[in-house]
Amino acid sequence: MRKFDARPARRVFGTLTVPGDKSISHRALILSGLAEGPSCVNGFLPSEDCLRSLAAMRALGVRIEQPHPTEVRIHGVGLRGLKAAPHALDMGNAGTAIRLFTGLLAAQAFSSRLIGDESLMSRPMERVAKPLREMGALVRTHDGKPPVDIEGGRRLHGIEYRMPVASAQVKSAILLAGLYADGPTTVIAPAVCRDHSERMLLSCGVRLESRGLSTTIHPPERLAAQQIEVPGDFSSAAFFIVAGLLGGAGDGLLLHNVGLNPTRTGLLDILRGMGADIEILNLRNSGAEPVADLRVRASALKGVAVPAALVPLAIDEFPVLFIAAACAAGQTVITGAEELRVKESDRIAAMSAGFKTLGVEHCVTPDGMRIEGRAAGPAFGGGEVDALGDHRIAMAFSVASLRAAQSIGIRDVANVATSFPGFVELARSVGLDVAVS
Repeated sequence: MRKFDARPARRVFGTLTVPGDKSISHRALILSGLAEGPSCVNGFLPSEDCLRSLAAMRALGVRIEQPHPTEVRIHGVGLRGLKAAPHALDMGNAGTAIRLFTGLLAAQAFSSRLIGDESLMSRPMERVAKPLREMGALVRTHDGKPPVDIEGGRRLHGIEYRMPVASAQVKSAILLAGLYADGPTTVIAPAVCRDHSERMLLSCGVRLESRGLSTTIHPPERLAAQQIEVPGDFSSAAFFIVAGLLGGAGDGLLLHNVGLNPTRTGLLDILRGMGADIEILNLRNSGAEPVADLRVRASALKGVAVPAALVPLAIDEFPVLFIAAACAAGQTVITGAEELRVKESDRIAAMSAGFKTLGVEHCVTPDGMRIEGRAAGPAFGGGEVDALGDHRIAMAFSVASLRAAQSIGIRDVANVATSFPGFVELARSVGLDVAVS
């Protein structure tokens, strides 16, 4: 089993560029495969998760070339051009992929089966299956979890669906199925969630209407091919943003070409409310997405009550936010984050177990945590924590080494490659002392 050894380091500095956005890379493969003609994706994230989506599209009959790890050329087959895969589609650890492909495959003329690794096979799938069944799809789960079996040849109907929980994965699955429905499909979210799918569908020529938390898709006759520039992944940048706040030296850290989609950047608002010195430079557009450079300097953070409206806009960044909270003066209170319990791990439980080992005073609640920060001196002791195969837990505790009294050993870290290949090398390049054993 792979392990990180994160030794105490006090300073980080320099310039870095994080890999391409995982969410956008998944969607670029799927929508380009459904387009008519060739599309090119630059800045693609060649992580294990995204390569699962790439392999799935190839298995469904789409010709894809990859002349460089971050450049993908996709020869779209059109909305009706997919073919039955010769085998079950193995999504590995990719929660986004299995949910998006469930929506896509529910509308096809052929039957499909979706499987994954041990972690993915324990993830909830009924939240996706239920609205698809309302559209007329025949989707079977096993006790609400994968494998997912989808019967082909079903006629789908447009529906209006109110999501009980704000989830971009569920919304995107419904929109993908809605491409094939017999009328408009409307998805209403209880709160703001990521809109990468909507932006990319619009750029493909699909008619979408957005009013507040409501999104309506009108089934198109075709999708246009396009050139897609994938910005740096904000969720990956989050680890270095917090690292810069905890140990930035001199001019701190400069992060280039970070995607700043407003449905993804709740962490920036939370950290600024805690007193973070984060400067947004050279704000610009890269295709359908806003990007910028970020200058992050060491900051004296203070505890806050995280606003409920920001929780869905920062849900993937909460593990590293917990690290920042442990280093802030006073108490930080997180509520309304029960979604953390059904990620790659139960992230509330995983972070709590690590905090107990490292001596962080905290209290777990069903939907979050209260964290008593320590602004002066080391905020963490040393010891060995278990990432439970969750890439974000592993990287979060790596950042904690900046304020640790002793080394932190982090077990079960192999899945870091699912979202952030090259994390250790990039971390070491700016001053973190992380090694793999």
